[in-house]
Amino acid sequence: MPDKKRILVTSALPYANGPIHLGHLAGAYLTPDFYVRYKRRTDADVAFICGSDEHGVPITIAAEKEGVTPQDIVDRYHGMNKKVFEDFGISFDYYGRTSSKVHHQTSQEFFTTLYEKGFFKKKTEEQLYDPKSEMFLPDRYVKGTCPNCGYEEAYGDQCEKCGTSLSPTELINPVSALSGERPELKKTEHWYMPLGDVQPKLEKWLETRENWKPNVMGQVKSWLNDGLADRAATRDLSWGVPVPLEEAKGKVLYVWFDAPIGYVSATKEWAQEQGNPELWKDYWQNEDTELYHFIGKDNIVFHCIMFPVVLMEHGDYVLPKNVPANEFLNLEGKKLSTSRGWAVWLYEYLEDFEPDLLRYALGTTLPESKDSDFSWKDFQMHINTELADVLGNFTNRSLSFTVNYADGKVPELIEPSDVDQEALQAIEDQKDKITQAYENFRFKEAIAETMNLARIGNRYFTETEPWKTRKTEPIKAGNTLHVSLQISAALSCLFDPILPAKMKELRAQLGLSDDFSWDDITPNMLEVGQTVSQGDILFEKIEDETIEEQIQKLHDKAAAADPAPDVPELKDNIDFGDFMKLDLRAGEILKAEKIEKADKLLKLTVDIGLEKRTIVSGISKHFKPEDLPGQKVSVVANLAPKKLMGVESQGMILMAETPNGELKFVETDAEPGSPIT
Repeated sequence: MPDKKRILVTSALPYANGPIHLGHLAGAYLTPDFYVRYKRRTDADVAFICGSDEHGVPITIAAEKEGVTPQDIVDRYHGMNKKVFEDFGISFDYYGRTSSKVHHQTSQEFFTTLYEKGFFKKKTEEQLYDPKSEMFLPDRYVKGTCPNCGYEEAYGDQCEKCGTSLSPTELINPVSALSGERPELKKTEHWYMPLGDVQPKLEKWLETRENWKPNVMGQVKSWLNDGLADRAATRDLSWGVPVPLEEAKGKVLYVWFDAPIGYVSATKEWAQEQGNPELWKDYWQNEDTELYHFIGKDNIVFHCIMFPVVLMEHGDYVLPKNVPANEFLNLEGKKLSTSRGWAVWLYEYLEDFEPDLLRYALGTTLPESKDSDFSWKDFQMHINTELADVLGNFTNRSLSFTVNYADGKVPELIEPSDVDQEALQAIEDQKDKITQAYENFRFKEAIAETMNLARIGNRYFTETEPWKTRKTEPIKAGNTLHVSLQISAALSCLFDPILPAKMKELRAQLGLSDDFSWDDITPNMLEVGQTVSQGDILFEKIEDETIEEQIQKLHDKAAAADPAPDVPELKDNIDFGDFMKLDLRAGEILKAEKIEKADKLLKLTVDIGLEKRTIVSGISKHFKPEDLPGQKVSVVANLAPKKLMGVESQGMILMAETPNGELKFVETDAEPGSPIT
């Protein structure tokens, strides 16, 4: 049993600009709930904190689309999302919101402390300004073509296709998301976090972190290898936490500065709710606390670089022990897209199914170290062949036989055979494996090992044949029921973090209390003579027709959201002179190789006739390096060189994207170096 500790767990604050969908749940909310529910059963002192991020640019964009205020948007979705989390059993101790007074005060206190310590750099720089809308454009208010992969809908902070972090001025052909006009550069004054200055200190701290996921540490190190730059802590916006400086009127804290501080402010509000306003300090300012951030991969840089820098420079706060970030979840083989209606909203799911079914099915396909896919047919398979046929079948057989042939009481274990003892020992063996999986954030493994215990029980019950031995060898039959009931009791507790509602039902049938600890899970949980009962079947099978309805519903929503989703809209016209500035050349790939610690990038050696170029392209998810030599391509040959993952890229390969997200080369049979006109 692991040592009992004080643990603070946070989940990424979801934007309060829309409902929660499957991808959100799989990314940052289901796994911490598994972990927290497990840890509470070990009698650990756990606080599980989350809340709505109500200051992001997506909030203001949603408000502008609907013609309402940002406060209207956040009030609506804060309540909706809080309820759906509750409905799914996500057991937050407190769910706050960053528009609260406590959060504004806490964020301003952080800024003021760092300001007084001389941490920030004050800079006057040129930023993109929309003269038509008369405002400076935050990163997400700018769209354009990604200079790395050529994706034409990249945002000013990140390309959602290849994952490259960007600044608005790096985009090719940037346009304002407000007016559709091309923005202009204009001077403005802001306060920046000098991340480069503190990089050595940050790197030294990161070296002390143990057992971080390779995908997390890999992304962090790629940023560090490129060298950290100054990062703005303030923005020219009207919606957000006002910067607490007289000279900064009209400016607010950058959302990625104030949002993680929401964990602190929400913990303060939780402490107030507990009647102990100073309690929050035990979790944030006591070195004995273990802090864990559960997030999706798009938040890694903020939780592993920027927020730790803020905490360590402030000086009074604990730093995260681990940041077990998940990758992305796809849906039916395609990227989730809320704008295109390609999503399953949790509130819609609840209209047709129980929460525990999705908790289990998603838990078996979590994107723990790489992107994974959810499909309705896989959902059906997991429910029918695992929950119903294995877990439900085993516990139902054990209880029904006991009710029918043992007067509903746990039989005595008399001179157990080796087979009986091996089955009982499996409880201890599997519990050890499950415990280690939880402790190391391997939740798919924890679920698999728990289900393995149910399989062991099912196999044991079948092999010992109590339907035969009850007449000829009643003691042997009684032993089978005793062992099977003890395994069922262990399962009702070991599966509790995953299936809280269903396992509560099972414990009621077994006569077990809900007030148990992980230490209580043994081969002797049920007393001889204890009464058990057979309740309703825990898991009903899902019919094919039901699944087909869900698939059709998904396609109908996508069609309604975008009647022609396969073809992006045409962009605004450009002058012929602008087009002629591009030097497009026929090329041929001579060599392709993976770039260390870069999941999506390939290093290509391309013959463009006049010379051989090195070009970095974000296509490794679509093509194997060994298949690319000899591939004819079209190359943007006069694109300014850019260093990616330490490799200087000298151009761009043109790609076309199919409706299902597959990439295709824009090919030409012309000799390498031939101009494309």
